Amino acid sequence: MLDTHLENELPLVAQGKVRDLYEVDDRTLLFVATDRISAYDVIMANVIPGKGKLLTLLTIHWFKILSEMVPDLQTHFITTDIPATISKSKAEGWVDRSMQVRKLKVFAIEAIVRGYISGSAWKEYQAKGTVHGIPLREGLQESEKIPGGALYTPSTKAGPGEHDENIHPNEASKLIGPKFAQRIERLAIKLYNAAAKYAEERGIILADTKFEFGLDEMSDEVILVDEVLTPDSSRFWSADAYVVGKAQDSFDKQYLRDWLTAAGLQGQAGVEMPAAVVTETAQKYVEAYQRLSGKPWVP
Repeated sequence: MLDTHLENELPLVAQGKVRDLYEVDDRTLLFVATDRISAYDVIMANVIPGKGKLLTLLTIHWFKILSEMVPDLQTHFITTDIPATISKSKAEGWVDRSMQVRKLKVFAIEAIVRGYISGSAWKEYQAKGTVHGIPLREGLQESEKIPGGALYTPSTKAGPGEHDENIHPNEASKLIGPKFAQRIERLAIKLYNAAAKYAEERGIILADTKFEFGLDEMSDEVILVDEVLTPDSSRFWSADAYVVGKAQDSFDKQYLRDWLTAAGLQGQAGVEMPAAVVTETAQKYVEAYQRLSGKPWVP
């Protein structure tokens, strides 16, 4: 599924790289996960079949797990029921790939937490000895566990066609205010630590992940929103294959990124993935889902 085409049934609020958001009523949104995939902030021309369903089911699984592990956690999730206003012919296509959520004011940052040094963090560290402007000790190797515990490394939340920018936590505080910046930092690290423990028990290293948060303006509470701990938003490694000092094989879109880089297509729009890249990427997503959820994947 590349597009949702529900505009005649519900008002379209926003269209992201993967999800389309529709308004159900003045307090509720419908999140629909397509099979689109992006890399380097660019959407590919073709899709990963079944990806939207997998992301939705894994997110719902994590909402349940995290709510048990972090008792004071609040999420935006309401139900997977399809709104009654959507016609039956359309509704059949949205089963397991959509969820109704609370409409909230979303904070304009992405709350990234890193437990290991990899990706853009590794590149910055090699050049400057810092990660998001935060100094780290000398001598770290690629994929090494970050000394002192997980690091909060936020980024800006870019609009369509723009690129997220890695920023220091102090910059995040300027963007959203110190009151909420501090609460988001504490909650993001708490969620990362809980998820990392859960994943470790299943033979997976959670190298880093991205959370997003919204504000319930009635209660002044910070709420976990969007997708959570999926292969789109996280870097998962197999604990059995983990070796410090090199890049790791990941259960995420790293295979796609590597192909784009090798083909000289990094950051280019309208790229169509070859069948082999689609298949390999899908297999990575399915393995992550099965190992983390403990359930077989049924397309």
